[in-house]
Amino acid sequence: MITILSPAKRMNYSDPILTEKCTIPVYVNESETIMNKLKKLRPAAIKKLMNINVVLSETNYDRFQNWEPTFNLSVARQALTTFKGDVYLGIDASSYNESDFEEAQKSIRILSGLHGILKPLDLIRPYRLEMGTKLKIGRADNLYQFWGDKILNSIADEPEFKKDKTLVNLASQEYSNVIPLNKLEGRIITPSFKEFRNGSYRPIHIFLKKARGYMTSYIVKNRLEDPESLKLFDWEGYEYNDKLSDGDNWVFTRG
Repeated sequence: MITILSPAKRMNYSDPILTEKCTIPVYVNESETIMNKLKKLRPAAIKKLMNINVVLSETNYDRFQNWEPTFNLSVARQALTTFKGDVYLGIDASSYNESDFEEAQKSIRILSGLHGILKPLDLIRPYRLEMGTKLKIGRADNLYQFWGDKILNSIADEPEFKKDKTLVNLASQEYSNVIPLNKLEGRIITPSFKEFRNGSYRPIHIFLKKARGYMTSYIVKNRLEDPESLKLFDWEGYEYNDKLSDGDNWVFTRG
């Protein structure tokens, strides 16, 4: 069973290193190709491409210029501990021990506009590049075309996926769309999370993101291998809602 996540826009390189264990992203050559394109852009072009403000465009210009395909703990950090968005607040990697990091490394994968797919302990340098960015690279009009079937094939070859042919999709649609899921030979479980508000259950964005993180750590810390056991997820008051679920689109509710 493999679980996929989206990355986060926010990154933190100032926190203490949580583990010395680290790996190198698998698609370094592809990342370098993308970055060579980004390095040619001036701040004004970055601002327009990414629809960000002046300060962020200048920050990312500097990031792109300083990026090199060299990865060590003096210039990079592990992906799982570096991303700091709501999903990663829910994951709370600071609570992980070495065994937890090893388990995450086996079963969790993070999708990335720059790197394609990352293992939790893959070292990454500062960057920002959302998967939906319409960056033309060679014959590819965007990052979805650039990555093609590479990420799909990478997941299909994962030992943990081959065990039971199950993918747990905790990524946003922007990122999961990079994988042509109709081509993946296996079971795709897509959890969603809803809060009880004004007489009905509905998704609330900030809670939805954190819940994806909670479920990720639930999978890691409980060493889950049987997909059906995921229905027992009960962190932060959530529970599986059979009435709202449909097939492998599993709904978890609270409130």
